[in-house]
Amino acid sequence: MDLFSHSWTALRTAVAELSDEDFAQPSGCAGWLVRDLVCHLVIDAQDVLITLATPAETEPTRDAVTYWEVAEAPPTGDDPLDALTVRLAAAYEEPWLLKFHLDDVGSAAGRAAALADPRLRVATRGEVLTAGDYLSAYVLEWTLHHLDLVAHLPAAARPPAEGLARTREMLEKIAGTAFPASFSDTDALLVGTGRRPPTGAEKAELGELAAKLPFVIG
Repeated sequence: MDLFSHSWTALRTAVAELSDEDFAQPSGCAGWLVRDLVCHLVIDAQDVLITLATPAETEPTRDAVTYWEVAEAPPTGDDPLDALTVRLAAAYEEPWLLKFHLDDVGSAAGRAAALADPRLRVATRGEVLTAGDYLSAYVLEWTLHHLDLVAHLPAAARPPAEGLARTREMLEKIAGTAFPASFSDTDALLVGTGRRPPTGAEKAELGELAAKLPFVIG
């Protein structure tokens, strides 16, 4: 749960430090500009608040790793919900409004996470998890979207090393195998989730795993 807070704070800080011009740059999410991704983070923060306020009485059905599902193909940006996010982001008009809303709702989500009993059972997406597992799952969400945020912004702050390492660990559990030790955590995540194709040398190192890529997490 500390890693949730650390990763989330780092991501929100990176957004707060963006210039207005940065919001019009492409992100690492197909079809989304940085402003669209930041709008998605507002929705993510709302989801965290909703889930932590939705207790469940039944036994957990998922944990931090099995919470995530692997899609058959990478998103194209044409999904109706993705398109809605783009329209909603455009409605903000001024980047400072998006920054303000993310800080407002995001700070509340961070406080709720810090106050949550990790043993509390919560319901989301038709599944039940402990609050601790749910918040641990979101370390992957924050870290991958932090990489998306800075994909075309070389001066922006990168995700925390601890979040990268934990997200790689979760991705490897989802994949059922480890990525080559020569891969940095960032490269393992970018290649493993299809955010960039492997180089020829990386593909050779991946061996049979290369045929299984990408693992599109959602």
